[in-house]
Amino acid sequence: MIRVLVVDDDFMVARIHRGFVERVEGFEVVGVAATGTEAISLVAELAPDLVLLDLYLPDRFGLDVVGRLRAAGETCDVLVITAAKEADAVRRAVREGVVGYLLKPFGFPELEQRLRAYAAERERVAADGELTQEQIDAAFGTSGVTRRATVTLPKGLSVETAAAVQDALAAAGGGEPDGALSASECAERVGISRVSARRYLEHFVATGAAEVSLRYGTTGRPERRYRPRV
Repeated sequence: MIRVLVVDDDFMVARIHRGFVERVEGFEVVGVAATGTEAISLVAELAPDLVLLDLYLPDRFGLDVVGRLRAAGETCDVLVITAAKEADAVRRAVREGVVGYLLKPFGFPELEQRLRAYAAERERVAADGELTQEQIDAAFGTSGVTRRATVTLPKGLSVETAAAVQDALAAAGGGEPDGALSASECAERVGISRVSARRYLEHFVATGAAEVSLRYGTTGRPERRYRPRV
């Protein structure tokens, strides 16, 4: 079982997230914290494998909690779940090595997709002995549908925003009825303009990380819908 600590200062939200986690096979919630200080204490006490961490905590910013955990030698993984869309927060989360960044509000399918992907990555690198390049790439999130566009990005595109857009694509694949999202929907989830979102999405289509389809309405141009390539 993958042991999870839920950190959120809103007890109703924490209860919902706990219920979501416990619906996913192979995961169990071992504790809930409402403050950064409590989270640090419970990590030391309970040794969770994964922390679902809100950023807006009453006593400190969530990413400061990550820094304190790393300074204390804690090796638990962190999945950020937050309403913080600021680019600086996303960039810092990437630097802190979090395994994902999920924007509130979200439903069960979005969190389930992230948790299952996390479990798959843990299993992939759990075996003893040497790893292949493919397994190493997967551990760093650089292969398959989770490929991070950390190299050869067109001018004007950032690594951090590209990662956030790919997270939005992955969430759509597990949560949207058609498994896809439009540039406008992506822009809202990531917190960027629709034009910027479309540039990233079209880049992923060009590199083979995503595919596009057309949704026809009664009037006007068809809507371009993007989904991760499988």
